[in-house]
Amino acid sequence: MIELTVEKMKCGGCSANVERAVKAQDPAAQVQIDLAQKLVQVESTLPAASLAKTISEAGYPAQVKA
Repeated sequence: MIELTVEKMKCGGCSANVERAVKAQDPAAQVQIDLAQKLVQVESTLPAASLAKTISEAGYPAQVKA
């Protein structure tokens, strides 16, 4: 499970955009989003850094949670 913090996620539309961006790179990915904590959990074969870059390029700066 990869955990990322995504600071600019504020609404359901934002979370849908983040999920869409991840699934564009890995259609089989399982994505769980906690808007209150600005946390995205992804079950994917992609590297964490690649997921963070994908989400950031969609307009939502993301960092891999340590």
